[in-house]
Amino acid sequence: MTNVRAIVAYSPGPTSVMTAVDLEAPEPGPGEVLVETAACGVNFIDVYQRSGIYDVAFPLVPGLEGAGAVARVGPGVAGLKVGDTVAWCAAPRSYASQVVVPEADCFAVPAEVAPATAAAAMLQGLTAHYLVTSTFPVHEGHTVLLHAGAGGVGLLLTQLAVARGATVITTVSTEQKEALSREAGASEVLRYDAMGDLASELPARVRALTGGRGVDVAYDGVGAATFEASLASLAVRGTLALFGGASGQVPPFDLQRLNAAGSLFVTRPTLGHHLLTAEERAWRASELFGNIADGSLDVRIGATFNLDEAAGAHEALESRATTGKVLLVP
Repeated sequence: MTNVRAIVAYSPGPTSVMTAVDLEAPEPGPGEVLVETAACGVNFIDVYQRSGIYDVAFPLVPGLEGAGAVARVGPGVAGLKVGDTVAWCAAPRSYASQVVVPEADCFAVPAEVAPATAAAAMLQGLTAHYLVTSTFPVHEGHTVLLHAGAGGVGLLLTQLAVARGATVITTVSTEQKEALSREAGASEVLRYDAMGDLASELPARVRALTGGRGVDVAYDGVGAATFEASLASLAVRGTLALFGGASGQVPPFDLQRLNAAGSLFVTRPTLGHHLLTAEERAWRASELFGNIADGSLDVRIGATFNLDEAAGAHEALESRATTGKVLLVP
């Protein structure tokens, strides 16, 4: 009997609930492929699920994202064959040396893109793509505020927004992260670790940089700690795109505030709703992989852990100790 190495959390809780075990190898069913994992991505949604913030069933094999070579195809699979390199961002149980992925959820990886890079680019790259193309379509002349500018989404989104002609203002917490954010194209980088009251000081600095106007859009994946500052940094009719909650979830607030603050827009998008059709999936993946292949989009892999070190990977992510993407390698 063939076994696979996998990470299992038997109950919700801290990183210590995860352990590496050997499980019976999964079999691909109809319309599915079995992939030999080259790398799997570590994301905050994994943290939310492991810790119990998101309601999921336990025991849990975390992970949704990865890339690797097709090892076996199930009945009815027509577009993939053994040996094809694929990536995915929505396949449960991805913290494993082999993962079953529906063919419909696979993205074909071009030869010019390394599997580890593809794994690093999937969830965060597609998120950055939908944010700048669909949630708030960025165009020349727009000014963007982006929190966690040296994070995985932050570095990719900065590059995409600058390529579309925007001026990007980011926030970071260290000198190293400031340098990385500037390398990605940020015009201004604000160090929130040096601020007192973020909710008042950050908007004041943003308005000073924009002639008092504010920004057209704030992309906020941090959540509770930055939400008020993001809202106060918007121009009249500006948009706040809250796409994550790394610091915690934003509590309910009075919608009437949006009126008084300048007819503002607030949205809480998620990736799944931006991959609804085969055409949309192909468009986003084609642009993402095309930009990586031609060198116009740099995917930074900030830390790589062995699969058995998943707890350490989560700790690094939660402590904001990482820049770019965190990967697990079986």
